[in-house]
Amino acid sequence: MGAELTDARAFYGEVLGWSFQCGLYDGRTLVALADGDPVAGIRGGGPRAAPAQVWTPYFAVRDADETAARIRERGGTVAVGPMAMGEGRVGLAADRDGAAFGFWEGCTLAWPQGADKAPARLDLQTSDMFDSAVFYGEVLDWATTEGIDVTYRDDHVLVMLDDRVILSMRGGGARTSPLDCLRPGWLVHFAVDDVERAVSAAMCAGGSRPRHPLPRAPKGFSRTLLDPGGGQFSLTHRED
Repeated sequence: MGAELTDARAFYGEVLGWSFQCGLYDGRTLVALADGDPVAGIRGGGPRAAPAQVWTPYFAVRDADETAARIRERGGTVAVGPMAMGEGRVGLAADRDGAAFGFWEGCTLAWPQGADKAPARLDLQTSDMFDSAVFYGEVLDWATTEGIDVTYRDDHVLVMLDDRVILSMRGGGARTSPLDCLRPGWLVHFAVDDVERAVSAAMCAGGSRPRHPLPRAPKGFSRTLLDPGGGQFSLTHRED
């Protein structure tokens, strides 16, 4: 196991209480487990000169080929796939602003979105939140997804499922910014019972606070941090 995977395993195990098992397809991937259920994948083995690691959200879709076609038709880029992986098919793409995301066709875990062991919420920083809402709404077919509601509140576009905020979008991103934190991209929020305790654990495990933190989320108590590899993520108070 490479040093970066060893560091990630120690860090997220301490901060989020995850355990880990090796991925099925190669020796460079760890599957993170919460109470025995898979919740995330961590891949290592990149070149030493590679940029800081990032958390990339993957969206479940009915048809990976159709999703890839929609991405291209709307000015996005499909960088990888769709290709077979295990019992499903996966692709990696970027939206019109260059924010990376993945999509997955296949069996998914029966989590309530934004609840239980799943990430609490996803935030997108983009140059135009309304344009991004249209892009992702068309690509992911929100109009026909039961329970999805898209609304505007407090300078954010909010995507809600059954009255729970699962995704938010805000403007202010610039692809040409010299600061990583101001470029378009996704931020993943992980839910914890005690944010301050988790922040303290992160600091002791080699984490840090970003020099230019992103604006606070529109709802809830959260803190944005960097893991030892420079990957940005957020800790958010778990809702009952």
